[in-house]
Amino acid sequence: MKQLASVTFLALLLQSSSVDCTTQHGFQLPAPIANLDDAIFTGTFVGDTAQFLGIPFAQPPIGSLRLQVPQPLPPYQGQHTASTYGPACHQHGSSIQRWIVPGTTETSEDCLTLNVFTPAVKLPGSTLPVIVFLFPGAFETGSGKSGFEDVLVSRSVLLDEPVIYVSLNYRLSAWGFLASEEVKRAGTGNLGLRDQRLALHWVQKYISAFGGDPAKVTIWGESAGAISVALQMLAYDGNNEGLFRAAFMQSGSPTPMGDITHGQRYYDFIVDKTGCKGSNDTLECLRGVPGDVLHAAVDKTPSSSSYQALALAWMPRADGIFLTDNFQRLVKEGKIANVPFITGSCDDEGTLFSFSTTNITTSEDFRGYLETYWAPNATNEEIDGILDMYSEDPIKGSPFDTGNFDKLTSQFKRIAAFQGDSVFQAPRRFLLSERSGKQNTWAYLNKGHKAVPLLGSFHGSDFVDEMLGGSGSPLDYLIRFAAHLDPNANTGIFWPQYTAESKDMLMFGEWPWSPPTIIQDTYREEAMEYLINFGLAHPL
Repeated sequence: MKQLASVTFLALLLQSSSVDCTTQHGFQLPAPIANLDDAIFTGTFVGDTAQFLGIPFAQPPIGSLRLQVPQPLPPYQGQHTASTYGPACHQHGSSIQRWIVPGTTETSEDCLTLNVFTPAVKLPGSTLPVIVFLFPGAFETGSGKSGFEDVLVSRSVLLDEPVIYVSLNYRLSAWGFLASEEVKRAGTGNLGLRDQRLALHWVQKYISAFGGDPAKVTIWGESAGAISVALQMLAYDGNNEGLFRAAFMQSGSPTPMGDITHGQRYYDFIVDKTGCKGSNDTLECLRGVPGDVLHAAVDKTPSSSSYQALALAWMPRADGIFLTDNFQRLVKEGKIANVPFITGSCDDEGTLFSFSTTNITTSEDFRGYLETYWAPNATNEEIDGILDMYSEDPIKGSPFDTGNFDKLTSQFKRIAAFQGDSVFQAPRRFLLSERSGKQNTWAYLNKGHKAVPLLGSFHGSDFVDEMLGGSGSPLDYLIRFAAHLDPNANTGIFWPQYTAESKDMLMFGEWPWSPPTIIQDTYREEAMEYLINFGLAHPL
């Protein structure tokens, strides 16, 4: 505690100074440096954090390395200025996520870089816990430039629990999640997840140079980032290779995804639009297609803001190597890293993704939508089950508990309830029901921002609270969890572990001034149980 208190005191002293933390009494502090291999990386001070930006962690995935498994770099050499973010990986051009996910506007295929943020003041020999963030964006968009890096580090110092924070880029859309029989044979599936994995290996090798403890790594993600965290737990049948000791998932769990060949139609579309259709090796042909031609073809494929919404075109799938089976079957078979984890959801996860379906105005329209995009092989009786469980009565739809309000169309609240439960809530409950009692688990539900018209407690609303850096958000629990593998400590309420018997959850209140309370994870029990079984039978 003496070390923590010293770090806190010095950081507060610098914060309260009339000058920036890079100066003290008019004296310019030297820029922070990190020695990696035979190289020196020079960062910058911003507020009470030291930042090292745009550090490459893999060989550029360009030329012959496009659509290939990421390759490690040779040892670093020379002098490097690490003061600007690297470009984001190429984005899916039509995604609604661009509106809500912070990031840089500059994109490139040469994008595999990461960023390290530390308290500006660290005692010599510091071995701080490390939080590695996997960004959201539906596997279509986003970057390691989240916009709240200084918030997290500053908050950790104020809590007397200083941490080091790492963010990274990973390949997206078709560049990171191309899926087909050809990709399966080549062994190049789930490249975005494998980018993340290589970055985690980088952390093990180099984070001590920044004052971090490689034995105290927590992986954290929101939305697609949270799904990524879950899949890192399932990778190689649960062998986490010592890369992390804990996981924190916000709005994302192992989703019901099937074999990588399920993406064949999107692969075939790209091959056709890029002129590779007649090639003897279409995958090799795609590696040589001009970047703008490939980008234009990818942008013509569906995104999360398209009509099919969360039935995504580009997403992780079982490739037989990194992920050996349907994700939920891996969970059932216990092929998951045995580390403590926290997982939570927002109450109205599906509203944000249901505006593209407002032309669905009848129950028959909804049936056709399900049959076309969500389960083309399901029987009529199985589809009937979804229609029965998710009534068109707006009182039962999402935003939940808003009565007849927020009824954009006659089917909007119904579709929002289905999408939110099938992709976020039911997979979360399934993961907890399978793993509670076998590893330490905690769960939460966020009901904040419930009064937002049409959206309610929308997907990512807990994340918004975290970015503001206030007390009582999931951020405080994350920091304490990363430090102690337990989210409790001076939080005002004891957060019990989730068990099959109690199903205790921490609920963040409906209003900013509402304190957290403990509830049970039993809402919409029959409907979500139906979706769990449906997803196991009909993975996307």
